Amino acid sequence: MPLSYKARRIGSLLMLTVGLPVYIVLALNFVDLLGDMPKVVELVLFIALGFAWALPFRWLFLGVGRADPDAPRDDEGNER
Repeated sequence: MPLSYKARRIGSLLMLTVGLPVYIVLALNFVDLLGDMPKVVELVLFIALGFAWALPFRWLFLGVGRADPDAPRDDEGNER
C-alpha cells in the first residue's frame, strides 16, 4: 500500500532528523573498526556509505518537495 503524501513528508523528516545522525555514528564506528587505512581508501568508503544510506529510502523522498497532489484546487488550478 503506497504511503500518503503527508505520511511520506513525516517519514522523510524523521529519517533526516533521527535516522541520518544515527547512521552517521554507525558508519564512523564501522570505519574505525576497520583500522588504519590509506586516506584515499577511507574517502572512497565514506563516499560509498554516504550514498548507501539513501538507496533503501529513495521511495520515501520521491515527490516530497512538490505540492500535495491530493490538495483541493480552485478553478484556476491553484491550491487553496
